[in-house]
Amino acid sequence: MLKIALSPIFAHPLPEGHRFPMEKYSLLPEQLLFEGTVTESNFFIPQPLDDELILTTHEDSYLTRLKNLELSKAEVRAIGFPLSDPLIEREICIAGGSVQAARFAKEFGIGMNVAGGTHHAFFNRGEGFCILNDLAITANYLLKYKITRKVLILDLDVHQGNGTATLFCDNPLVFTFSMHGEKNYPHRKESSDLDIGLADGTDDATYMSILDLNLKRVMDLEQPDFILYQSGVDVLETDQLGRLSLTLAGVQARDRLVLSTARNQGIPIMCCMGGGYSKRIRDIVDAHAQVFRLAQDLFF
Repeated sequence: MLKIALSPIFAHPLPEGHRFPMEKYSLLPEQLLFEGTVTESNFFIPQPLDDELILTTHEDSYLTRLKNLELSKAEVRAIGFPLSDPLIEREICIAGGSVQAARFAKEFGIGMNVAGGTHHAFFNRGEGFCILNDLAITANYLLKYKITRKVLILDLDVHQGNGTATLFCDNPLVFTFSMHGEKNYPHRKESSDLDIGLADGTDDATYMSILDLNLKRVMDLEQPDFILYQSGVDVLETDQLGRLSLTLAGVQARDRLVLSTARNQGIPIMCCMGGGYSKRIRDIVDAHAQVFRLAQDLFF
């Protein structure tokens, strides 16, 4: 059965004009239920992570300062969210959702998180709407408990996974692959194991050709036995922050390639949603919904 971590509801509204579309986290499950892609039984409420697991990835003092709301103004500004106890609790639960979804992926072939993909969080700081790096925490969990021997973190958000890259720069058991807009945020890129920077305006055909070639190479050379997939939809041509030119069909082709690769090779895959900043919330929800539909079609 497809199991999907729900995003904890963040009840405190962000400042007016904030560009992060929080409403997608409630609208996406509603859409999937309405169209019959899933039923209520497919969803689970994620549990918060213990500090011990968070500390496999993040600095002790950083976690303490987060929980005590003691970050500096500059640190809060870099994250982009006003700090509050409910926000920190939400982030801990989101990371828990990715870990739990990975456990379901091991059992069923695929597991999913309506939220997550917080790839800009570093060892001792956050940025770009990311506070704790759920991808890195999940990879470290899988390795700690010997659920996997080699993890591929496949990051197809339009923004480079800079935090993830630094967290695993010296770890041969995790291969980080980020395909992103070359001229987009972050302006100072870190070094993933494989970085592919795309030109502004990259279209469906160009994108898919590059992804297909490089994904095959990585799978052949690295032979991962678990995939963590950051499936951000800010690659859409409608995205206000993306600068690429993928269509909805192009995003679907991208997700199909990734999921079918995992399915055909018998590799468990955990998918988390990442970014999406189109002006119309419907465009964001439609793009995200496709990967859930594909999961049902390909795995169940």
